[in-house]
Amino acid sequence: MTRQDLDDVYGARTPEESRAIYDKWSTGYDADCLSRGFRLPGLGAALLGRYLGDAEGPVLDACCGTGLVGETLRLMGYGRIVGCDLSPEMLACAARTGAYERLEVADTGAGLPFGDDSFAGFVCVGAFGPGHAPPVTLEHLARVTRPGGIGVFNLLDATFEEQGFPPVLDKLAASGTWEVIHTTPPFRPFLLAEPELLSTGYVVRLR
Repeated sequence: MTRQDLDDVYGARTPEESRAIYDKWSTGYDADCLSRGFRLPGLGAALLGRYLGDAEGPVLDACCGTGLVGETLRLMGYGRIVGCDLSPEMLACAARTGAYERLEVADTGAGLPFGDDSFAGFVCVGAFGPGHAPPVTLEHLARVTRPGGIGVFNLLDATFEEQGFPPVLDKLAASGTWEVIHTTPPFRPFLLAEPELLSTGYVVRLR
C-alpha cells in the first residue's frame, strides 16, 4: 500500500467513492494492513471481550471489511457474529472466514439494516478516519444495540474534532443513550508504519 493509496482512502468524498476504493483493495487489504503492523482488529475484539464477557445474543462487527475482527471474535468463543460493510467485495472476503452468521451491505451513515436492540454489543474499528464512516454512524449503532450492551470504536486523535465527532458523542451521553466506561491512552494503530498517527479507543455501555 502506497502513500497515494492512503490519500485516496482518506480523500473519498462520497460513499460511492469509498465503496469503489475498498472493492478494488479487497484482495490485498489483509496483506497490506498486516504488513504495516495493523492492530485495531485484535484490540477491538479484546476490548469487547473484556467488557461484554459471555453475554448472550449476537455481536455486530460494523464496517467489518475482510473479517479480521469477526474471525478474532470467533476464536475468542463468540458464536453469533453479524457483519456489515459498504463494500460487497470486502464482504465476500469476510464470508470466506466462516466467522459470520449474516453479512449485509450497509452505508452506515445512512442507516443500518437491523432492528432496534438487535445486538448484545458492537465493534466498529478502523472505520472513522477522514473519508470513512461519518459521526452519525454512532447514533445508528446505538439504536441497534440493546440496553446494557457494549460498544467499542476508535477515533483518530488528529482529525476527530474537525470530522464532527464531539457533538455526536456529547449528544449520546447527554441524552442518556450510553455512557463511556473506558477510553484508552492514545496508541498507534499501525505498529510498523505512520508513527505520527495516533488513535483513542472508546468503550460505551448502552442504557
